[in-house]
Amino acid sequence: QVQLVESRGGLVQPGGSLRLSCAASGIIFSFDKMAWYRQAPGKQRELVAAITSGAGTDYADAVKDRFTISRDNAKNTVYLQMNSLKPEDTAVYYCNAMLSVYSYWGQGTQVTVSS
Repeated sequence: QVQLVESRGGLVQPGGSLRLSCAASGIIFSFDKMAWYRQAPGKQRELVAAITSGAGTDYADAVKDRFTISRDNAKNTVYLQMNSLKPEDTAVYYCNAMLSVYSYWGQGTQVTVSS
């Protein structure tokens, strides 16, 4: 059974940084794509960043030049380095991994940006 386990988020001051990680277990293959989504209260879940097995990346406009997604295929782990955090980045962040037609989700981790 595939499981995605995210690191704990937390409370960060505006302008601060935070690194999230998401480790997959129960699978021996590298995922085709791994991504981070987020959902703020009252809003729909949205894509933050994605990375393919070949390290191609895609970012939401709102986080370009501030967030960096990376992955370790050997560990089936994806990371999200978040810099220059803003209050509008406050949300529950979810890890997603896709292999062929299968999509897996982590349980979500809260990130709060506030002074």
